[in-house]
Amino acid sequence: MVFRKLMAAFGAGVEVDTVLTNTGVRPGEPLRGVVHFRGGNSDYKVEGIYIDLTAVVEVESGDNEYKTTYSFLRQQVAGTFQLAKGAQHQQTFEIMMPWETPISAIAGHPLHGMKLGVQTELALAGALDKGDLDPLFVSPLPAQEHVIGALDRLGFRYKKADLERGTLYGSTMPFFQEIEYYAGGQWRRYFNELELTFIAGARQMDVILEADKRGGFLTSSHDAYNRFTVRYDDPAQSADGALQRGLEQMARHRGWF
Repeated sequence: MVFRKLMAAFGAGVEVDTVLTNTGVRPGEPLRGVVHFRGGNSDYKVEGIYIDLTAVVEVESGDNEYKTTYSFLRQQVAGTFQLAKGAQHQQTFEIMMPWETPISAIAGHPLHGMKLGVQTELALAGALDKGDLDPLFVSPLPAQEHVIGALDRLGFRYKKADLERGTLYGSTMPFFQEIEYYAGGQWRRYFNELELTFIAGARQMDVILEADKRGGFLTSSHDAYNRFTVRYDDPAQSADGALQRGLEQMARHRGWF
């Protein structure tokens, strides 16, 4: 374990280490872990332990862009307890991941451009202190894997992924994920790049595609846009035809197809 000292400003010297037990969690699944504490130079009353799930989000402001950290789930995992001088304590936790949690790893490989994390917060001495940001790797749902695999089979090549500030129709998050691809196969005749966004729910998800026109650039003007629904009980039947139709409709939108 790697303990990190908290509450140094209060002279408490309490140390904490959070260990996740399922690092490949998916949206809608429980994230499990253990928070380990080691007491400081005297007895202290811990007033609460909180787990904060965060994401680095890109924000556009006029002609400028910058990145900031958003909390998308904060949950108390322990109430009040006494932490004796130098004593060790541990607290297990289980947090249900929101269905709209963005993907940060595929097949065990981190997605370039994505940064999700877990922070442990300790309420002590009337103040709240946060530990360092531990990386959180979220794997895609089976239905999301199917859509990603279908794009791969069609020749699209992964470029990068990021989070954009804003709320899309049907979403509850203050940001949305864009997974960007270079067009491949026959679609290189019509698109340069494609952006993929998921809005997942408990039984189905919406898939949003946005493509640029050949010879142009991706812009906020929605050069070509398509949205369809994929059911979890049969993602192949829901996705394959809808994906093909969506790409064709976007190509026809500008008379490219």
